[in-house]
Amino acid sequence: MQDFSLYFQLGVGHILSLDAMDHILFVTALCLRYLWADWKKVVILVTAFTIGHSITLGMSALGYVDFDRSWIEFLIPLTIAATCVNNIFQKPKKENSKLPLIYFFALFFGLIHGLAFAGEFMALEGKEGLAGHLLAFNIGIEVAQLVVVVAVLLLSYLVVQLVKLPRQWWLRSASFIILVFSLVWAFQRIPNKQTSNDETVVISGGSDAIVMLR
Repeated sequence: MQDFSLYFQLGVGHILSLDAMDHILFVTALCLRYLWADWKKVVILVTAFTIGHSITLGMSALGYVDFDRSWIEFLIPLTIAATCVNNIFQKPKKENSKLPLIYFFALFFGLIHGLAFAGEFMALEGKEGLAGHLLAFNIGIEVAQLVVVVAVLLLSYLVVQLVKLPRQWWLRSASFIILVFSLVWAFQRIPNKQTSNDETVVISGGSDAIVMLR
C-alpha cells in the first residue's frame, strides 16, 4: 500500500506542477471546446488520451521502446500547437460524427506524452511490482487530469454561460494564447539548438584555462 501511495502521488505531482505546465495546457486545449453539457464527450476524450499514454508508458517501463528525451520534450509542445490549430479552425456545430478528429488527436498525442511520463516513472522504478506501480502512477495522472478538466469546464461555464461571450470567440482566443506558448516552448526545445547552447568553450591563458558553457 505504501508503494501504491508513492506512485499515485508521483502521478498526481507529474501533472499538478508548474514544471508540468505543458501537459496542463495540452489537456486544457483538448477540453476548451466543451461545456458541462458535453461531459460524456470529455470522458471519451480523456479516456483516449489515457489509452495513448498508458501504452507508451508501459512499453517504456518494460524496455520495448526508448526514445531520446530531448525529442520527446520538443514534440510535446507541437502536440499542443496542433490541438490549438484544430480548435481555431473548427467550424461551429460541425462535430456531428461519432469519432471527431479531436479524439484521434488525444489518442495519438497521448502516445507521445506517455514517453515523457516514463522518464519520471523509471527514475524510481525497478522490475519488482511493475504492474502495480504502473497502475498507481496512471491513476494518479488521471486524477490530476480530471482536476484540470473540471477547472477548464468551470472556466468555460463562467465565460460562455455566465458572462455570455460567444463560444467560438472563447475557444479561438484561448487556443491562440496557448498556441503562442507552445510555439515558444517548441523553439526553446529544438534538440540541435539545445546542443549548441550547451557547447563548451575553453579560453586558454598561460597555464590556466577558463571553461565556459554557452
